[in-house]
Formats: sequence, C-alpha cells, structure tokens
Amino acid sequence: MNKKRLFTKSVVAVAITMASQQALAAGFQLNAQSATGLGRAFAGDAVIADNASAMARNAAAMSLFDAPAISLGINAIDTDIKVKNAQYTNVLQQTSSIDDEQIGDISYVPNIYYIHPINDKWAVGAGIYSNFGTKTEFGSDYEANEYGGMTDVKSINFALSASYRINQQWSVGGGLDVIYGSGKLQRTNKTLEGLVEQQTTVAGPLVDIDADGVALGWNVGTVYELNDNNRFGFSYRYSPELEADGDMYYQPGGGDISNEKLKMPLPDMAEFSGFHKLNDKFAVHYSVQWIGWSAFDKLETTGNKELNTYEWQDGWHYALGGTYYLNNDWTLRTGYMYDTSAQDQKTSISVPDSDRQWFSGGFTYHLDAKSNIDVGVTYLLGEDVSVVENSNGLTTIAGTTRANAWLYGIQYSRSF
Repeated sequence: MNKKRLFTKSVVAVAITMASQQALAAGFQLNAQSATGLGRAFAGDAVIADNASAMARNAAAMSLFDAPAISLGINAIDTDIKVKNAQYTNVLQQTSSIDDEQIGDISYVPNIYYIHPINDKWAVGAGIYSNFGTKTEFGSDYEANEYGGMTDVKSINFALSASYRINQQWSVGGGLDVIYGSGKLQRTNKTLEGLVEQQTTVAGPLVDIDADGVALGWNVGTVYELNDNNRFGFSYRYSPELEADGDMYYQPGGGDISNEKLKMPLPDMAEFSGFHKLNDKFAVHYSVQWIGWSAFDKLETTGNKELNTYEWQDGWHYALGGTYYLNNDWTLRTGYMYDTSAQDQKTSISVPDSDRQWFSGGFTYHLDAKSNIDVGVTYLLGEDVSVVENSNGLTTIAGTTRANAWLYGIQYSRSF
C-alpha cells in the first residue's frame, strides 16, 4: 500500500460514490481543533487566545502570549446518521423498499500545540491537529451499496507558524501546513454480483480504494487590539489541490487505475472573530467563517478520468458565544453556531449533508495558576434532506437522510 491516500479517499469517498460529507460540518470539514473551542461553538476562536490551541485558527494570535504554552487534548465525535424511507430500483428495474440504515460511528480527533514567545515581538509555534475527516459505513447486505458502502477518511495537519507584533494594536502571523491523510472507500452492487458473468460487464466491486497523500498549504492572519478588553482577528487558510495514489480500482474507468494519481481540490477558508470582555465576569465573542467548497467541482485522475462531478456551494459558519469567569478556579462558556451545507441541488446518502445547528457548553477548571483542564460538549442538530441518486439510469435510490452528532472534548493546557 503506497503512502498517498489522504484526500484520495476523502475525495473518492465523497466523490466517486457521490458521497458528500462528514458529520461535523459541511463538506468533509472538521471543527474539532480543541475542547475549549468546542465548548463555545468555536465563537471567537481566531482571537480569544486562552490557550495554545489558538494557533490552529489564527497564527497572529500567538502574539498575545507572553510565556511558553502547551495544550494537548482529544475530541470524540459520536455521529447519529440515518438513511430512511428509501426506495431502490436495481439494474433489473425492480423497485423495492429498503430498511432504515444507521451509518454513524465514533471517531477520535487528538491535537497538540506549543507556542514559544522569542521576545516581545516574535513568537513561534507548532501544532498537530485535523481539519478534514469523515467515517460512515453501511451494512454489507445493504441493497444500494453502490451509493452507500464504506467511507473512512483521516487527515493530519502538521503546522509550523510564526507571529510578529507590529505595535501595541497590530500583530500579524502566518505558517505552513503539511497535510497528510489516509482513506478507504468501497462501493459494490449486490444485484450485479449475483448475475452471471456474461450478463454483466461490471460485476464485483465498483470502487475499492485505499490511498494516501501529502500536500503543502499555508495560512496568514492578523489581530487588532482596540484595548485590553476588545480585539478582532482575521485569518485566511490556503488549501492545496492534493494528489494521492495507492491501490485504486474504479470499474467504470476500466478497473485498476493504481498507476494514476487522484486530484482533489480542497477548500480555502477565511475567518473573522471578535472578543469583548464587558466586565470582570463576562465576555462575548463571535466568528464568521467562509469555506470555499465551490472549488470542489469534480474528482478526476492525472490520466484525465473524470470520476464524478459536484455542484457544491461555498459554506458559512456563524457563531456566537459567551464566557463567564465564575471565580479563580472555574470559567464557564457556551456558544451557538449555524453551519450551512456544502451541498446544493446534488445530494447523497453516503454521508448526508444539511444546514446544521451547534449547541455548545463547556468549562475550564484551573488546577493552579499555570495549568488547567478544559471540557467541551456540543450537540449538532441536522435537518431532514430528500435525496435522489442514480447511476446513469442503471440504478436509482430515493430516500431521506439526517445527520446529528454529539461531540465531546477534553484538553490539558499549561504555561511556563
């Protein structure tokens, strides 16, 4: 198995099978960079800078640190994804109802960050976290597994960043992102597998991909401090087109295409955040994030095989949160996010997508003056979406999808 499989799988998982999303946010984006951010629906995360995880959203926020800081944690994503009321027409043009299918799973997303101020102007940082990922799996006996099957994408972002304080109000920052990922995608057709060989040119698996890849991206950002209690942040992240290879079988493309590379465009992201401490006890914060999913227009190989086309649209996150400084030991937080779907007219059953609402809460317990534990919990509420998919008139599935999720995070942070 080669070492180039990241968004190949993500792509194929989301593309070849007409699949489309992950249970955390629209498209296959993950919002799981920290437990602290999870507890406030990531409202204000590009500028709050309450621990080292701030560098994941805005490198310029590192200028707000006056001592070395480390954070490490893990987020768990427990998805509740259903495909219900499905009607399936097979290659023999026989239509039948399919039992409701539960395709959710539990995924774990670890992270670690370190920020080191060099002097009163410069700071550097390093982090390991994830921006993209998804996992869904239909039962092996699911009648419409050319649309369902298994999709499992994991990605890791290795970040190196630096910030520079221009003056009392302005700071800038930027960094490089080395993105590595691996994934598996499997699609089959149960009816075709049962037909005799001479009656089918597509018996057996339709898609069987196990691939990984590496790509290089970058990010820039700025922070403006109006005063000690009011500040704003903006960041922009460039995401590359990733080329991945590995063991790849795509029946409509002639079978084994392992000698080609799969090209996948990833979305750029931009975020604006604000933070306002109203008094000694309470602060409000907010974020607006744009995700350039319209760049994800098609999935093709370096051999010019077009595996699938998409009609995705740019996505938006709107988040509002509050922090209550209860006492020296406890800090409480809450947040709400409205997250718009990457899919428009073209939808999918494999990982359903819809507009989503985030209801978040969390707390910090200060172990001492320099270390603390963060806990965050979010309930992600999706919507019912009507889905119709067909494979060039050979088979068709129509049904309703819904994706909800619980997200849990815990994190340890320390300054030195």
